[in-house]
Amino acid sequence: MTLSAKQRAELRSLAHHLKAIHHVGKEGITPATISALGDAFNKRELVKIKVQDSAPLTAAEAGPLLAAEIPGATHVQTIGKTVVLYRPHPEKPEINV
Repeated sequence: MTLSAKQRAELRSLAHHLKAIHHVGKEGITPATISALGDAFNKRELVKIKVQDSAPLTAAEAGPLLAAEIPGATHVQTIGKTVVLYRPHPEKPEINV
């Protein structure tokens, strides 16, 4: 899914108040990380992930990698050590972009 600049801006504003629900640490992106984020996307459409200093990759590298690993997910933004991903709910999308 490709987002326009206007859609990204709207998603960034919606994600601003959210807290990171998952952390990527020294293990990097593991199958458990992908599974946990997949479960999180079953409950919400926007997810924030924090990439810790001990991680083997930067947040700028982790964002696109995570979006590629999770079916239907789109990388919205990376700011500092925080990554925002979006995946519309397959049955009842709440966010209309």
